[in-house]
Amino acid sequence: MFIISDKKILCENIIKFDIIAPDIAKSRAAGQFVLVIPTKESERVPFTIMDADINKGVISIIVQVIGTTTQKLAKLNKNDCIYAVAGPLGKQTEIENYGAAVCIGGGVGTAVMYPIAKELKKIGNKIISIIGSRNADMLILEQEMRDISDEFYITTDDGSKGTKGVVLEPLMNLIKSGKKIDIVFAIGPAIMMMKVSELTKQYNIKTIVSLNSIMIDGTGMCGSCRVLIDGKPKFVCVDGPEFDGHLVDWQNLMIRQTAFKHQEKCSLDKYLETMNLK
Repeated sequence: MFIISDKKILCENIIKFDIIAPDIAKSRAAGQFVLVIPTKESERVPFTIMDADINKGVISIIVQVIGTTTQKLAKLNKNDCIYAVAGPLGKQTEIENYGAAVCIGGGVGTAVMYPIAKELKKIGNKIISIIGSRNADMLILEQEMRDISDEFYITTDDGSKGTKGVVLEPLMNLIKSGKKIDIVFAIGPAIMMMKVSELTKQYNIKTIVSLNSIMIDGTGMCGSCRVLIDGKPKFVCVDGPEFDGHLVDWQNLMIRQTAFKHQEKCSLDKYLETMNLK
């Protein structure tokens, strides 16, 4: 069992959990994730390790409450036990001194971006951060990202904070201004990462994305997280989650993301009815 040492609601349907997991905290690296099973009857769900405190033996994850399993996780509170947490899994981010790195986080993708940007900053990269969400209330880790950034931009779809629009627009402005950009990291919804990759490919700017495909066992055995990279099959759980954005078959990824859409809806409807929440 893994004990929740703290729980914080960041905004509607987005929750930060601190979990006591000393071995994972000690060995994790930026870009890696854990598989979480909230209760004995739950399925496994992957979450990026947003942060870790080795001294306290604690890891932090950020959960967006969408489906049945995240609903179950959201019901747990401080001092409750999570049935299982496995990790760290996946390959760690290649942290190098690239020079000027643009770090783009869309929605809860900012939680995945934060540990990467933090490590990039630590070894001397110039960090230009762009974070975006649907509205101001749904922005997460704003202060944390601001603190590690040399330049910082916010976009919201409705214009309630920062620039009205999407994260692509500040990136385009940076490129057109002639600002030196050595690498772009983009993490968020697949459509966002695809658009960023299409833009940077035009300017031959190296772009790394973190893919959010459906995942079951997290060890490369089930094949559910298969993606096509430069036309070759790869598994996000063991070959990723990070890949060259210019080589990702985005249409294939987005189709596969919907593979269990009907089953997911049926599962959630059944759960909400059981809990009298629908």
